Amino acid sequence: MPLVYQQNINSNTKLGVWHITETEKFFRQKVMLQKEITHPHKRLQHLAGRLMLKELFIDFPLELIKIADTRKPFLANESYHFSISHCGNYAAVIVSTANRVGIDIEIPQEKIERVMHKFLSDDEKEKLSKLQGLTKQECLTVGWSIKETLFKWYGAGELDFKKNMAINSFEKMNECLIANCTIDKEKKYLLKVQCIIFNGNSLTWLVT
Repeated sequence: MPLVYQQNINSNTKLGVWHITETEKFFRQKVMLQKEITHPHKRLQHLAGRLMLKELFIDFPLELIKIADTRKPFLANESYHFSISHCGNYAAVIVSTANRVGIDIEIPQEKIERVMHKFLSDDEKEKLSKLQGLTKQECLTVGWSIKETLFKWYGAGELDFKKNMAINSFEKMNECLIANCTIDKEKKYLLKVQCIIFNGNSLTWLVT
């Protein structure tokens, strides 16, 4: 199945989600595997993410992708800023020629309730619990997804999910939920992460 969700965020930035139903052969006919991955499904996720980069920007130079020590993929010349996330049978990608970006996609799971204390403050849990139309698992998953997006946008690693990142408030904008957030480490950033529930997944992204 091709792109199941696409949004042109601005004139420089595009976002897309791919629902992976194809075989590995399908992807390998279009993009190269750029590193050794032994797990078959993780290979599919990797290939789908790389194909998405080309789907969103046909001139994207896949062969120039490098991996930072933080495991963040990047282009040394920064001709494109991009972020990739995989979860289950979905791959989500955001690409920009001008803006710093981050993206995350997550499937709500029961185990999120057992680990929420590791990444959410009591205040954040309360704010998330007040989100309308979402189950407890979905609310907590949105919280995790927001912080994963902040982490990917930051890009330098070494962020504590509770100490250095905060979800301050929420607001609605059309069909999106906007999380007003802070990253506070050496320098303070005030950021807006956009959130939607898409095909049962929490999809969050950030563009600055």
